[in-house]
Amino acid sequence: MAIMKHQIPFMKMHGLGNDFVIVDSRISPIQISVQIAQGLGDRHRGVGFDQLAVINDSSDADVALSFYNSDGSIAAACGNATRCIAQYEMDRLQVDSLSMITERGLLAAQRYGDMVSVNMGHPMLDWDKIPLARPLDTLRLPLDGAPTATGMGNPHCTFFVENAEAVDLAQLGPIFENDPLFPERTNVQFAHVVGKNLLRMRVWERGVGMTLASGSSSCATAVAAVRLGLTGRKVEIQLDGGMIYIDWRDDGVWMTGATLHVFDGVLTTQFLESLR
Repeated sequence: MAIMKHQIPFMKMHGLGNDFVIVDSRISPIQISVQIAQGLGDRHRGVGFDQLAVINDSSDADVALSFYNSDGSIAAACGNATRCIAQYEMDRLQVDSLSMITERGLLAAQRYGDMVSVNMGHPMLDWDKIPLARPLDTLRLPLDGAPTATGMGNPHCTFFVENAEAVDLAQLGPIFENDPLFPERTNVQFAHVVGKNLLRMRVWERGVGMTLASGSSSCATAVAAVRLGLTGRKVEIQLDGGMIYIDWRDDGVWMTGATLHVFDGVLTTQFLESLR
């Protein structure tokens, strides 16, 4: 594995406590390996993150983004990291809108005061697009609790329960993440209806574990709630890290929330060489 022989600057950001290390590869090129992603993601020996995001140039959008989970696996979508990077890039360019390309496709971002909105695209509702292991009704899967499956560039499994706070997420999350119905594993959400168009949701992220928030999980939960007739298409979701706002429009699922650029740092040559 090739290890960089120079220092690599990075940014630490979070969206509602969903935290990220972000590397601008346009400034300092970096090739991410499983070892580098895992080493950076170690909260004791590295920096620590829920996801690692890398910014690159693109001929098809203002920027290109790629994402990695803390276990080193690739994440095709990461809604909150996308919002964080959109805020950073709009500040840098002094604009209020932006286009970004990810494995999910071309995404649009808008600034509204101190909030950032990203269109996460149309949800995938067909079993083979999510994907599931076999043809099934994605509205109610044949699992305990009859969860709903949704694709948002990554797979999601959403349970609506009486009280999301009472769910043992640490126990149930990894069980459903690795259920054979999901050949690529899945993100897992437990949610309940608090009031009209208001949900409480907790999340277990694929390749990460319990997190304070998840943008794509919030989108998937809102879509599942609409499909089940529990809410309208404009939904507020209370996450462990704060409030996020989801609006399933004709052009896709828009996600709005706060972001924060916490600090900048530098990955030393010594640290990078330790990942051999």
